[in-house]
Amino acid sequence: MTRALIPTGLGFNCEEESAYAFRRAGAETAVCDIRDLLAGKVDLFSFDALMLCGGFTFADDLGSGKALANVLRFRLMKTPAGEMPFVDAVQRFVSRGSVVLGVCNGFQILTRLGLLPGSASQDCTLAANDSGRFEDRWVSLKVNPRSACVATRGMETMELPVRHGEGKLVFAPGALERVVAENQHVFQYVDAFGRIAESYPENPNGSPLAIAGLCDVTGRIIGMMPHPEAHVRFEQHPRWTRIRRACREEGRAVPEGAGLQLFRNIVTHCQEVRPCETPLSESS
Repeated sequence: MTRALIPTGLGFNCEEESAYAFRRAGAETAVCDIRDLLAGKVDLFSFDALMLCGGFTFADDLGSGKALANVLRFRLMKTPAGEMPFVDAVQRFVSRGSVVLGVCNGFQILTRLGLLPGSASQDCTLAANDSGRFEDRWVSLKVNPRSACVATRGMETMELPVRHGEGKLVFAPGALERVVAENQHVFQYVDAFGRIAESYPENPNGSPLAIAGLCDVTGRIIGMMPHPEAHVRFEQHPRWTRIRRACREEGRAVPEGAGLQLFRNIVTHCQEVRPCETPLSESS
């Protein structure tokens, strides 16, 4: 069975919803304090997927995710292969076919660590929303069908909530063009007609090209601002009663929550690859 690890502590606060989403998708899940992960009390390499969930790590002091990213950047992580930087451990983890998903605060951390869009340097970061305030609203998303992202196979659109104050992607010169050329932009905000959302509130933060999520070139490190774990049951949608009534009137089955397929795709990928069965010595 696919095993998913969700670290918590230091301000992460979406671990239970995230664990539930993976369980509902068919995975065995574990929640641990991220300090225990760094100390080697929990073995990252005994899992197939790692999810850095949403929250307010270190109270978002100095910027969302920045303080924890600095901790992860400069503190060595104990692993069965010896101590190594967290970034090196993640890259080794992914090289075996494992998946890393960062949502909201987790996405902010992955970008600040330079793991997304995946270059050796920090090609992008996340800055304050153009609205100048915290945005808590539902958004519509379009999935890039040309992306290598393993989590979005067979998916076209999604409706998910956003809950962030710093969700605007800011790219270094030339980085946005590389991201688009390599199809590393996984999600884009769209309006009610499915058009790329250039304006507020359909684009809740002002990200260029309405980009809401990225992946690395392998498609196995994924980051997104909207919360898929917050829509794995259709009852979580704000219009769920109307959806249920319309389905009954039209004789259709009630749909699942849009985010569930994303977790199922991760689980399916891991079942096919079985990364945690690969000896650590064989990973690069």
